[in-house]
Amino acid sequence: MSQRTTRRTRSAPTISDVAKAAGVSLMTVSRVINGENNVRPATREAVNAAIAALNYAPNPAARSLAGAAQIRIGMLYSNPSAGFLSEFLLGSLDQASRSDVQIIVEKCEIGEHEVEVARHLIDGGIDGIVLPPPLCEADAVLAVLNQARIPTVLVASGEPREAMLAVRIDDRTAALEMTRHIMTLGHQRIGFIRGNPNLTASDRRFEGYRAALEEAGIAFDEALVTQGLYTYRSGLDAAERLLERDDPPSAIFASNDDMAAATVAVAHRRGLDVPGDLTVVGFDDTTLATAIWPELTTIHQPIADMARAAVELLVSALRRQTGEAEPHRLLDFSLIRRQSDAAPRRRPPARLG
Repeated sequence: MSQRTTRRTRSAPTISDVAKAAGVSLMTVSRVINGENNVRPATREAVNAAIAALNYAPNPAARSLAGAAQIRIGMLYSNPSAGFLSEFLLGSLDQASRSDVQIIVEKCEIGEHEVEVARHLIDGGIDGIVLPPPLCEADAVLAVLNQARIPTVLVASGEPREAMLAVRIDDRTAALEMTRHIMTLGHQRIGFIRGNPNLTASDRRFEGYRAALEEAGIAFDEALVTQGLYTYRSGLDAAERLLERDDPPSAIFASNDDMAAATVAVAHRRGLDVPGDLTVVGFDDTTLATAIWPELTTIHQPIADMARAAVELLVSALRRQTGEAEPHRLLDFSLIRRQSDAAPRRRPPARLG
């Protein structure tokens, strides 16, 4: 135990430590380290002061492996969940620092200019690219990257492609376990809010929900399933549709925390107690899960660790240049129980006559 403690206290400072000391975001620190111009002089000075005070430096072992030219990795994002994106940036920037690679983050919207952004990165000499959802399954982007033979890591795709690297969890099994958990509390009418219909991970979570019902001998009721888009707004609409039914569900499983938080808000607006009148659970375990009341029971998807693994996997493939890097990584998930779930409230039988 004492040896582990000693190692921790002597461990090299990370990019997260620099950001905290300077009072800025990880993105800003990354821009300063990479010599980008779009940083205010005062901010740049604060970051450099923090770097000097902490004696921060990229991993020298990683630097020696990199060769003369530093690897440049692109990351395209278009995720509607701020919580997911924050965790993902934290992990990817931290691992980029540890691996001594430059990471270039670009925002683009699917259906607007994602292909142009991808081509811009390719023309700029990008070595590889990381694609979190929903861009991990944007066919137009994948086609451009494949044609240019740019090594790519798909993150959180429910159906990884053989020709590309991938990091994910088992979404189906995670949703299966959460639905089982809800049923062990005594719920049988369980509503489900589906995620973005363009993502296979959404389908896998729905499959897990249905499999758990079938396993328990509970008939699937299509009226208890409604469509969401992984956004808070879509969660509000979906929860309203479920709760306005004459025979509403006693529990709702939302496919991400944003939609689960929206469901809690709708329940409160309707005068329902969560979890007394309605159990609500989510998926992802973003910061939002513990920022609302009651705190959400949810599936912990290790988003930051997935981002770290994606950068590590890509860098390993680029430096080996043999195509022998581990192609796919399956990370563990966990069910985190908090205050938003409980046994269904027993109601007195209706009087006849």
